[in-house]
Amino acid sequence: MLETLDAAAVRRWCASGLAALRAHQGEIDDLNVYPVPDGDTGTNLVLTLTSAQQALAMDLGTLPDDGHTPHGHALRLMARGALLGARGNSGVILSQILRGLADTLAAAPAVGGRQLADALADATTAAYAAVARPVEGTLLSVVAAAAHAARRSDSDDLRTVARAAAEAAAHALARTPEQLPELARAGVVDAGGRGLCLLLDALVEVVTGESPAQPAPAPPTRRPPATVVRESGSDLYAYEVQYLLDADDEAVARLRAELAVLGDSLAIVGDGAGTWNVHVHVNDVGAAIEAGVVAGRPHRIGVTRFADQAAPAPASRVARPDGRAAVVVATGAGIAELFAAEGAVVVPANPSTGELLDAIRATDAARVVVLPNDPNTQSVASAAAKEAYGLGIKVSVVPTRSPVQALAALAVRDPKRRFEDDVIAMAEAAGACRYAEVCHAAREALTVAGPARPGDVLALVEGEVHLIGQDLVDTCIAVVDRMLGGGGELVTLLCGADAPAGLADRVRAHVEGAWPFVEVQAYEGGQPHYPLLVGVE
Repeated sequence: MLETLDAAAVRRWCASGLAALRAHQGEIDDLNVYPVPDGDTGTNLVLTLTSAQQALAMDLGTLPDDGHTPHGHALRLMARGALLGARGNSGVILSQILRGLADTLAAAPAVGGRQLADALADATTAAYAAVARPVEGTLLSVVAAAAHAARRSDSDDLRTVARAAAEAAAHALARTPEQLPELARAGVVDAGGRGLCLLLDALVEVVTGESPAQPAPAPPTRRPPATVVRESGSDLYAYEVQYLLDADDEAVARLRAELAVLGDSLAIVGDGAGTWNVHVHVNDVGAAIEAGVVAGRPHRIGVTRFADQAAPAPASRVARPDGRAAVVVATGAGIAELFAAEGAVVVPANPSTGELLDAIRATDAARVVVLPNDPNTQSVASAAAKEAYGLGIKVSVVPTRSPVQALAALAVRDPKRRFEDDVIAMAEAAGACRYAEVCHAAREALTVAGPARPGDVLALVEGEVHLIGQDLVDTCIAVVDRMLGGGGELVTLLCGADAPAGLADRVRAHVEGAWPFVEVQAYEGGQPHYPLLVGVE
């Protein structure tokens, strides 16, 4: 049993936590309640913590030279490795939890119960700050409960506090279905919260030498229908404002309150040394920037406008004589070739923060735009952009949610424009491109279009299931008709690796007959899981 958390214990905790996540990886992946085949929270957590362990292993014999204690140095390595290896929202949040622990414990002479409680409180603050729209009933609720119980235990004993945190986390995880109706209807608990419970259990085992007594929630063998809404900002706000800010904690607290009134999707994340990354969606750009000026010194200010209408025109590949570059996240040989033809660097889907940062640095450009093409990758892209700022590279993330939006954005790039204006034009083009995905249901679910069963054909428009069919071609045609019913002049079709021969030809023939004034462009995308991706501009 340990009285304090030393560097060796930190390393054992990382290894034990990683082993637990690997053992339960499939179970956590299966906790996904959305019917499309992309439930990978367990995989993302394993990859994130694997990077943390690798960072510790590479520095095994190094003594800290930054004034921090050995245990603080180990925690900083662990947090830094997790940040660079973070994948998906769950990985980014976990990296911020570890950063919060490291920031608090780095200079502490010894880590007892009260120090761990303080660190968990700071970890909770960092976790909430990392999320654009915090949602209760998720990993956030679980870490908050653990921190509250640790403080409430009011003990100097490390074992007592660690046990209290782990037990409270388990109870909070069990309550997540009460906080999120979609979890209740699915009969499951939150996937990210489940992963955090495993890590806290591993900490208890390292500290006490005993396995936690509380049972671990597991998904049922058969789930009732469920539905879920993907996280996104409100359509009420037209601009995304981002900047770095040099300010003290009190000024940032006031800024947070002011920006919360101005808009949504607010996230303010600090590096622990007085520099903050500010992100918010607003209508009044000037007020958001002025609030930053009052709070401190804003710099590297970026503004992105999300317009509902635009008229993007085709453009050929654009060279970057001015030191600009584009990095695009996508999977599929055909899609990669399309982006490469537009002069972009392609990173495979579900990248880590470190992989995206490596791609940004490899461009040798001073100004880089990143197109994540997936809501779950946006937080990873933002984390990579923050790291790139520290290297002197100006990075703007255009929040594309599909490869067809990225194609529309890249088509309007113009090196003659100011970089900031070019980014706004790309965001406008992406926002003007409505997108759809057609896939087969991976699990039973109740969607806004009705109940879906495994194997059904699902057509998702802007992330929501709009159609459920049995025939792939008929469903593809139906969703294109539905999208064109709202207007459109150009349809882009990307056929996936599993698409049947002639799918694009049949959809094209239908559009040419039913919508004679609409142009159709079709490509072999080669993407997995989705036989067809559709863009309408």
